[in-house]
Amino acid sequence: MAEVYDRYGRVVYSLIFRVVRDRAAAEDLVQECFLRVWNRVSAFDAEKGALGPWLLTVARNQALDYIRSVEGRAWSTMMTADTERPKAFRDIEGEILNSVEIQRVQKALAMLSDRQREIIELAYFEGLTQTEMAEKLQQPLGTIKTWMRTALKTLREQTGAPAQV
Repeated sequence: MAEVYDRYGRVVYSLIFRVVRDRAAAEDLVQECFLRVWNRVSAFDAEKGALGPWLLTVARNQALDYIRSVEGRAWSTMMTADTERPKAFRDIEGEILNSVEIQRVQKALAMLSDRQREIIELAYFEGLTQTEMAEKLQQPLGTIKTWMRTALKTLREQTGAPAQV
């Protein structure tokens, strides 16, 4: 579990922090996320996908649950105070579309080779440059660029995203 935390801890924190926008809450949620993963490791099926995307899905859900609970408390307080009219409900259709898009991206990520998936994770989740990836993976920069280009092309094809000019 320590290896999993070392590899994904920063990424999980970044994801959760982007959702909750509160450092203390994000730190607590990261701990809760890894505890949840530890307790539910039997639910992970390596045949359905890699550990990273599964862990990030758990983290995302943890952050959304937190937001819902905070908003629920705010809603309850607002209704009790009865001082102003409640805001409109969230756009459910948007949430469903977002869920479908996430599933499509997860499916596309599963189509990548392990190396390509690792390159995408390093670039987009850990924020490494191609030069930093080349150093970390001890590969020539040209190889990293090729892996990245191929991975992005595969992701675009699998998700139906438009090609960049």
